[in-house]
Amino acid sequence: MAFYQLKSEQKIPAPLEAVWDFISSPANLKKITPSYMGFDITSGGLPEKMYQGMIITYKVSPVAGIKTDWMTEITHVRDREYFVDEQRIGPYRLWHHQHLLEEIPGGVLMKDIVTYSPPFGILGAIANHLLIKHKLKEIFDFRFRAVEQIFGTFPL
Repeated sequence: MAFYQLKSEQKIPAPLEAVWDFISSPANLKKITPSYMGFDITSGGLPEKMYQGMIITYKVSPVAGIKTDWMTEITHVRDREYFVDEQRIGPYRLWHHQHLLEEIPGGVLMKDIVTYSPPFGILGAIANHLLIKHKLKEIFDFRFRAVEQIFGTFPL
């Protein structure tokens, strides 16, 4: 089974508490996901904050507008430091996404580490090379810009 990692970092000119409140709220996921992904949370009655053991279900269209079900579990949470979501049902054989926050002078350093494995063995590896890794980078680039629109640009 081939697996891959995508790493992303962003400096955010905002207090740690504000960034944590934003990223730990399931309601904000759609705000930082490209609209062409057709991202819709299907879980009803979600609380304002994620918690360990929480299950979130979605409909998402990762390729060619084809809707698929995705279920993630929030497996680890440390308030104002990190949370981890892992796919339970969805398009990947493995999906493990670490969301990390670190207070820095002038704001917050947000890091993401996504470890994933596409389905279908060698075909999935080829698909990753041709499509998946580029699509994930595109989604995280969109998220970077969306977070900048919400919190501003970190000064150089």
